[in-house]
Amino acid sequence: MGEQEMSGRPEGDLIVGLDVGTSKVLAVVAEILADDQIEIIGIGHHPSSGLRKGVVANIESTVQSIQRAVEEAELMANCDIQSAFVGISGAHIGSLSSHGVVAIRDNEVSREDIERVTEAARALAIPNDQKILHILPQDFVIDGQDGIRNPVGMSGVRLESKVHIITSAMSAAQNIVKCVRRCGLNSDDVILEPLASSYAVLDSDEKELGVCLIDIGGGTTDVAVFTEGAIRHIAVLPVAGDQITNDIAVALRTPTSAAEEIKKKFGCALAQLANDGELIDTPSVGDRAPRQLARSTLTDVIEPRVEELFILVQAEIRRSGFEELLGAGIVLTGGSAKMDGMVELAEEVFHMPVRTAVPHYVGGLSEVVRNPIFSTAVGLVLFGQRHRHGSPAGQERSGGGVKQWVTRVRDWCRQYLGKTEGAER
Repeated sequence: MGEQEMSGRPEGDLIVGLDVGTSKVLAVVAEILADDQIEIIGIGHHPSSGLRKGVVANIESTVQSIQRAVEEAELMANCDIQSAFVGISGAHIGSLSSHGVVAIRDNEVSREDIERVTEAARALAIPNDQKILHILPQDFVIDGQDGIRNPVGMSGVRLESKVHIITSAMSAAQNIVKCVRRCGLNSDDVILEPLASSYAVLDSDEKELGVCLIDIGGGTTDVAVFTEGAIRHIAVLPVAGDQITNDIAVALRTPTSAAEEIKKKFGCALAQLANDGELIDTPSVGDRAPRQLARSTLTDVIEPRVEELFILVQAEIRRSGFEELLGAGIVLTGGSAKMDGMVELAEEVFHMPVRTAVPHYVGGLSEVVRNPIFSTAVGLVLFGQRHRHGSPAGQERSGGGVKQWVTRVRDWCRQYLGKTEGAER
C-alpha cells in the first residue's frame, strides 16, 4: 500500500477479506496456522459513503474508504496487504438453477468429470450485461441414484449435476474490482456477500435441516435459503438499515447522522419492549435547540419499517418455494440485526424460530470480531481459506470459468505442440 515496506509476515501466509458495504468498509487480515486454522491478526473499519444500495456510485469516495480500512488493518497486523477476497451485493444479483449431464469416462467418476458436468450445467443463455459469480453444486446423480454429495471415485455411466448459478451485473463487479485496484490491491476473487456470511454464522446442521439467513446491512438485505446442506435460493433486497435511519430523521426532524446514533443507542423494533417513560435527547436541524422525546415515539417509527422489511423477505422465501422446509428457522445477522426487538418481531412475522448470529470464531481478537457487523468480512476470510488451493469436488466454485477454460486450452496446446515438436525431431 504505502511506499515504505512493512516488515511483516509473508503474504503467502495471509488471507484478507474486504467487505465493501453501503455504510462501512471492513478489512479483516487472517494468518493461516500450521493446522490450517485461521488467526485474525488485523482489522480495519472505516465509514463508507461511495455506495448506494450495495452498488458503487462514487469511485473516489469508495477508494478512499477502502484505502483507510486497509491501512488500519495493515498497521494492526504489521503486514503489507497485496490482495483480498472482495464481497459484492446489490439488487442486480440474480440466481437460477441448472442441470448438466455427461458420460462418465472409464466408468469411474474423476475430478475431470466433475469439471465437465459443471461446465455443461453452466451452458445457459445469460444476458450480455450479466456475469456468473458462482456455480454452487446442490446434488449429483449417477445412473439415476440421487442425493450424492461427492461422487468422485464412484462407478457409473451417466453423471448428472444440479447446480445453483449466481449472477451479477457486469458493470457492478467491474466497478468494485476497479476501486480495489485503485488502492493498489489485487482481487483474489469477488464473492457474493450472503454466501460469505453463511460460512461464518451457519452450522452444518442448520443447512441440513433448512435455514434462511437474513443479513441486514445498511443499504441491502441479503437473503440466502439452505436445505439439505446446499444453497437453494439467493435474493438481495434494496431495503435495510439506511431506510430506518431516513424514517427517523424525517419523523423526528433531526439530522441523518444524529438519527443514525439515536437508532444505534435507543432503537427498538417492537413497541412492547420500549419503556414509555424513557426520554431521548434529540438534536434539531439548524440552530434550533435539542428536544426530548419518549423512546416509544422512536419505536413507533422503527417498527413499521422493520415489519415491512420482514414481510418482503417472507414473500421472497415463499417465492423460492422452500418456506415449509426451514426446520432450523431464521438466522439474522448484519449490523441492523443488533437492534433490540428484532428477534421478537421476526418471530411474530415468520412464525418460526429466530436467532441473531455472530461469526463462529474463538481465536485472537474474538471479542471484537464476534459481532454481527463482521459476519461478511470473516466469511470472506473463511471462503478464501477453503478455496486458496482450489475447490474440492462438490464445493462451491467461482464463476471465473472462461479464464479457467482458456488456461486449460493453453496448457493442452503447449503439451500437444511440445509432443509434436519432439516427434518431428
